[in-house]
Amino acid sequence: MIPISDLRCGQLRSGEQARLQETGCAPPPVASRGVGGAEEVGSPLVTLLSPSLSSPSSSLSLHSGFQGRENRGGIVADAKMRVLGAVGVAALLWALLAALVPGGASELATLAQEQVKPESTLLRPKVMIALVARNAEHSLPHSLGCIDRLDYPKERIAIWAATDHNVDNTTAMLREWLKRAQSVYHYVEWRPMDEPRAYTDEWGPKHWPPSRFNHVMKLRQAALKTARERWADYILFVDSDNLLTNPRVLNLMMAENLTLVAPMLESRSLYSNFWCGITPQGYYKRTQDYQPIREWKRLGCYPVPMVHSTFLLDLRRESSRALTFYPPHPDYSWAFDDIMVFAFSARQTGVQMYVCNREHYGFLPVPLKAQQNVEEEKESFIHTITEALIENDIEPSEHLYSSPSPQDTIGFDKIFLINLKRRLDRRTRMLKSMASLGLQATLTDAVDGKALNTSQLQALGIEMMPGYKDPYSGRVLTRGEIGCFLSHHSIWTQMIERGLQKVLVLEDDVRFEPWFKRRLKAIMGDIDKAQLDWDLIYVGRKRMQVMQPEQSVEGVNNLVAADYSYWTLGYALSQQGARKLLATKPLTKMLPVDEYLPVMFNKHPNTQFMTHFEPRDLKAFSVEPLLIYPTHYTGEPGYISDTETSTIWDDDAVATDWDRQHARKTAQQGHIGTVAQNSVTGDSPPPASRASRDEL
Repeated sequence: MIPISDLRCGQLRSGEQARLQETGCAPPPVASRGVGGAEEVGSPLVTLLSPSLSSPSSSLSLHSGFQGRENRGGIVADAKMRVLGAVGVAALLWALLAALVPGGASELATLAQEQVKPESTLLRPKVMIALVARNAEHSLPHSLGCIDRLDYPKERIAIWAATDHNVDNTTAMLREWLKRAQSVYHYVEWRPMDEPRAYTDEWGPKHWPPSRFNHVMKLRQAALKTARERWADYILFVDSDNLLTNPRVLNLMMAENLTLVAPMLESRSLYSNFWCGITPQGYYKRTQDYQPIREWKRLGCYPVPMVHSTFLLDLRRESSRALTFYPPHPDYSWAFDDIMVFAFSARQTGVQMYVCNREHYGFLPVPLKAQQNVEEEKESFIHTITEALIENDIEPSEHLYSSPSPQDTIGFDKIFLINLKRRLDRRTRMLKSMASLGLQATLTDAVDGKALNTSQLQALGIEMMPGYKDPYSGRVLTRGEIGCFLSHHSIWTQMIERGLQKVLVLEDDVRFEPWFKRRLKAIMGDIDKAQLDWDLIYVGRKRMQVMQPEQSVEGVNNLVAADYSYWTLGYALSQQGARKLLATKPLTKMLPVDEYLPVMFNKHPNTQFMTHFEPRDLKAFSVEPLLIYPTHYTGEPGYISDTETSTIWDDDAVATDWDRQHARKTAQQGHIGTVAQNSVTGDSPPPASRASRDEL
């Protein structure tokens, strides 16, 4: 065995070679002939053990190195003898190893030259996803699709799924997904209950009697028990109608390093999956903290008394072992409700609940009332899908076959969708949204104002209306506004040429209100019954006259006579209306299309504009409340304008960015005072702008 004293220099890192030579602990590198005769420098360890050091030339080299040190520091001559003795011992040992071990010299040199391999990365924590579904046939394809797309190793995920008391195809659908996905995930547990189809004490499928709360609490407790028995590191509870659109949500929640944390989910209102306040009796309490968190005005992770629907529990934490869904804590006296029982358990065991809103994580629908049915729940969830599609590309699970929804035009001859070819993202989103709504779209390529040149404008006979200037910026017409006008003008022309009696026109930057299809169909049905003579009906707009209310239409629910308005997001148009819009030859005296329409129904505040067009007898109305809104407003992330931001109509060299400097036209609808509020008959659901006042 080689004494440690003889190897202490060789055990140091090779990067310390220069320092070793300075201190006399190692010889200088020895040059050797490599491939092609080039000189190679050996490592310190190989040099120390190399037999060549026993040769006179090596001894001389080593001696010369120390001689220089002697001259500088005055080291005594017997130091040379000790070093030479050590070298001789090393050479002798090398010879013995080479003789005793076949190939020993080369193997030893190879081992000495190998680098230390780094440690491998840790496996991701084990997660169990717990899913309880009832009458969820409409939501499972998309909610399971979101789970499939989680950016997390599937072999580290177990699935625990249960379903019961269904009147739809939930059981078969969930079974199909589990059968096809079980080879992908680490483990799958399935707990179905086909019968009975309803609870004996419930009013309907949306009613929550005590028996239902009791059963759901037992199911969640069973999932928690299984996760502990399977040694899962985390359990993620997810409601079957929650859409986790952020694929990194699992990693992001784990990174917060909290025992119990929920990603904040959004809805069409202020409703979300957390409470900021709770009464001594365990009921919801309004607080000033809720809205800033829900609207992302404050970002972070916040301690809250309640999270529900979707949340992550760290089972590695000691405090998590006492958490239970069932049975309720012995001191529990609140209402018999699964989320309240669990919140009380967390309070008693000292586990703080948190909600995080650092990013957008997903969506959930607003809860329905107890007397509503599964069909209404389906329509509500369709709206959740269309909202999620605004910023996310979501698809049904690839492990499920879902037949496309039947599509129709709700009584219109055509539903035209105007879209620029270069805005493929908007096209894709709108086609998916309309398919979800069951609307059959006729895609119309918009005229791209950026592609128009002066010669094309002249060939079309386009001239700007004399004296026109934008009412806010003072600029003239832009190429983008010309393209927008021509796009709508093309549809008006098609109506005449093809004999279309009534159409619905939609732009590609709209968001649909809840129950859009049902509500619009009901309004058009009332119009037919009342035999109302109409030319144009706004479905979405920005109301500009806000000093007094607009007149409601007798005999038709949710309809008013339109006053001065902006935007052409969506409108219904009759053939008679199309003829009136074309008869004044607007291309020869063009102004923006959303200024032209109120001119034609004689409601524009600029009388000078109106003198250029005769007759101005368009019969215009508007649905109330509105059924569509813009997806984005000026200044919001994701806002893009293809009309306001381009070049002026008669000079390609003059660019405009008016839209970002003067936001009044494309800004959100301003406050309409109580006196000017429209009053209509009808019981349509409130739009998101009103529903958002309520958190629950």
